Amino acid sequence: MTEFKDLAQMRRSHRKFTEQELSADDVRLIMRAALMAPTSKGQRAWQFVVVDDKQDLEKLADAKDLGAQFLKDAPLAIVVLGDPVQNDCWVEDGSIAAISMQYQAEDLGLGSCWVQMRGRGLSDGTSADTVIRGILDIPENLCVLCVIALGYKADERKPQNEDKLKWENVHIGKFRHD
Repeated sequence: MTEFKDLAQMRRSHRKFTEQELSADDVRLIMRAALMAPTSKGQRAWQFVVVDDKQDLEKLADAKDLGAQFLKDAPLAIVVLGDPVQNDCWVEDGSIAAISMQYQAEDLGLGSCWVQMRGRGLSDGTSADTVIRGILDIPENLCVLCVIALGYKADERKPQNEDKLKWENVHIGKFRHD
């Protein structure tokens, strides 16, 4: 297993994937990471939809005007959902689960990319949430946070540059107003 400090430096967003499908074991490990993610009050109230159907992936890519087209070429995507009535921290809990999946994918040598869906949509005013709900038959009480695209990397990304870390954004004790 990679040391976490290296994993965090290596994980980059990938929007280009090979056509190779993910193994069932890899998908299970990715979902295991999501299901083990910390949640508010231990509620574990999120829901996930694993999508590998090519037509559904193409439809998901069209759920918002910008920033999702690469989903058409992803071999797999995971839709992260939450119920705002059941859990007022659904966005935070879903976000933690989503990044947990991304770090697990990186550890497996896979690429991933977060596709923001909450608060996004089409120019005609239709929300991405409504579009995705229709594609995947998601119940009305659940809201879509994001879609995580996953696959084997078709491009190379350099690790995060240590010299570009914004240490000036870290404040010790009190906020510094320089």
